[in-house]
Amino acid sequence: MLDEMHVLRAAIQSYRAAATAAGVAWPQRGDKQGAQPPDWDLIRRVFDLDHVPGQLSWFLSEGWDTRWPLLGDGELEPLPADARTTLSSLTVLSFAIGTPFHWRRQIPLFRFDPYVYTFVLDGDHEGEIWRYLISPDLYDPVRAAPSLATLFAAWTDGIAAGVVYRRQLDDWLMVGEPTETARPFDVLQERTPHLDFLAFPIDIPASAMRERQSEYGVDLDCIDRGPECQAEQQNAVDAVCASLGV
Repeated sequence: MLDEMHVLRAAIQSYRAAATAAGVAWPQRGDKQGAQPPDWDLIRRVFDLDHVPGQLSWFLSEGWDTRWPLLGDGELEPLPADARTTLSSLTVLSFAIGTPFHWRRQIPLFRFDPYVYTFVLDGDHEGEIWRYLISPDLYDPVRAAPSLATLFAAWTDGIAAGVVYRRQLDDWLMVGEPTETARPFDVLQERTPHLDFLAFPIDIPASAMRERQSEYGVDLDCIDRGPECQAEQQNAVDAVCASLGV
C-alpha cells in the first residue's frame, strides 16, 4: 500500500531518532547543490511505469540522504541514470521470479548484501516492499513489508526492543544480539515474535520462507523449478535490455 506522506515522514524521523539514541552517528544531510535529480522519464521507461507516486519520488529526491545509515551494510541502490545503472537495476530483477505482480514494475531500493529490497509499482501491490536473495542457486522472493513506512517502523521497533543494536566495531546497526552466537532469526522469534522477521535483511529458514511465500502469492511451482524459472526470467530481462539498448 502507499503510505500517507505524513506517515512516511514520521516513520523515517522515528527511525532516525532511534538510531541516534542507539549511538549511531547520523551525518548531516549532504549538500545537494549541483547534484543531478533522478531522471524520471528514463526510470518510467526502464520499469514500464505510467507514473511514479509522490511517496517514492519524495523519498528518493528529498526524504533520504545516501549517507544515512540503514541496517548492516545497507545502502541505496542507484537509480537508472545511464546504460550501466539501467543494466544493474534490470539484472537485480532477474531474481524476481514467481511474483504475483509483473516483475518489471518495481524499483530496486535498498541493497543489504546479498539481499535487495524493491518498491513495487504494480496494481494492488503498489507501495509494497519485496525482498530478493541475489544468489545463483537459491530463490527467495517474498514480501518484506506492506509499505515503506511499515518497513522503517519495524526497524525502529527492533532497535527499541534490543534486537537491533549498534556494533561498536563499525558503528553498524546489526540484527540479533552482540555476541553474534545466535541466529538473528532465532533472536527475533524468541524476543520479538510480534515483529515481522521478513522486514529484516537476515537469513530465513526454508520452512518459514515457504510458508510466507505461499501467504503472499508467490508461484511456488516456479520456485520449485528454480534454475529453469530463473533462466526464463533472465531471457525476459535480456529482451527488455535489448529493447532499451543496454
